Amino acid sequence: MNPISTEPDGMLPPLDAALLPPGIRARFIDGVNGLRMHVLEAGHDRPDAPMLLLLHGFPELAYSWRAVMPALADAGWHVVAPDQRGYGRTTGWTRGYDADLAEFRMANLVRDALGLVAALGRRHVDAVIGHDFGSPVAAWCALMRPDVFRAVVTMSAPFGGPPTLPPLGGERAPRDASLALAALAALPRPRKHYQWYYSTPAAEADMLGAPHGLQAFLRDYYHAKSADLASNRPHPLRAWEAEELAKLPTYYVMDLDADMPASVAADRPSAAEVAACRWLPDEALAVYAGEYARAGFQGGLQWYRCGTSGRFLAEQQTWAGRRIDVPAMFVAGASDWGIHQKPGEFESMGTRGFSRLLACELVEGAGHWVQQEQPEAVVRLLLGFLRDARR
Repeated sequence: MNPISTEPDGMLPPLDAALLPPGIRARFIDGVNGLRMHVLEAGHDRPDAPMLLLLHGFPELAYSWRAVMPALADAGWHVVAPDQRGYGRTTGWTRGYDADLAEFRMANLVRDALGLVAALGRRHVDAVIGHDFGSPVAAWCALMRPDVFRAVVTMSAPFGGPPTLPPLGGERAPRDASLALAALAALPRPRKHYQWYYSTPAAEADMLGAPHGLQAFLRDYYHAKSADLASNRPHPLRAWEAEELAKLPTYYVMDLDADMPASVAADRPSAAEVAACRWLPDEALAVYAGEYARAGFQGGLQWYRCGTSGRFLAEQQTWAGRRIDVPAMFVAGASDWGIHQKPGEFESMGTRGFSRLLACELVEGAGHWVQQEQPEAVVRLLLGFLRDARR
């Protein structure tokens, strides 16, 4: 069976049920902040059950939650995971590098989540749970609309709070970031930061045209950031300085002349390692490859450009000094360098990010893709948090 549809986007069917675990259905919801949103659902036979909203990151999809959704539904939840704006089978967003970034800014991603909740006939969700780039979206949902998003779980990307107000006269990306980027390029081994690489016109073409093929590139990428790569032994970094940032793996701080396929190819898994990878078998990897081959990466890459451009920093500074006041938990893999990619944010979550951080859990045997690598542990942590959040 070929999971890749060749239909035009407006005619795409939902993801084939044969590609999903039992108990999960795929469907479209129209009129979500201008989107026709593709969602996966579990527990949909109990529409009055309390709802959880799951938000994926990059380069992922709603499909990334497939291993945890049935167990959460079995515990009594109506679980909804969308392909977010720019991803998968969700349509209605503007394609191309030159598209207006405003539709991909954080405030509009929060509006997407609000629109989905409303389209489902809900006034609130019991928790919004985000992974990777979905983590800051979930955090901003809880920061902006705590009445709708009653609890929050951030996964694999710490949230250190909204940006602070600048000194008088300044509305640009933080000065220390630009200085560090220049210093990275001037190191004896010249380097660059992956988020600024992802902001270039070449990034999408590099990944879609990877020398060994798109599916092989994605295998390399997912492997490099997982616990399957034994060299992933993260530790805190002292500061946002070139010498410290250069300690990050090359999938975060790349060689200056390298693209992303070359950056992860150095740690390509062996055939034996691929065969032993139970959390991402080839048939699951083929789903990702098929979806990205059709929809491309640029929709997701626009999210990075919103940050690196500094264009929407002033809007986010509206919430400067605010913390998230709903119950919160942070979860990541113990082998995930993403915990420390922004020096100091992991350590400041309880003081700058959240006022009610109930738990901070690092899962052994997992890297960056924690809900896929160790789904049973993640489900256990989520259910424990959801019980505590209701007290």
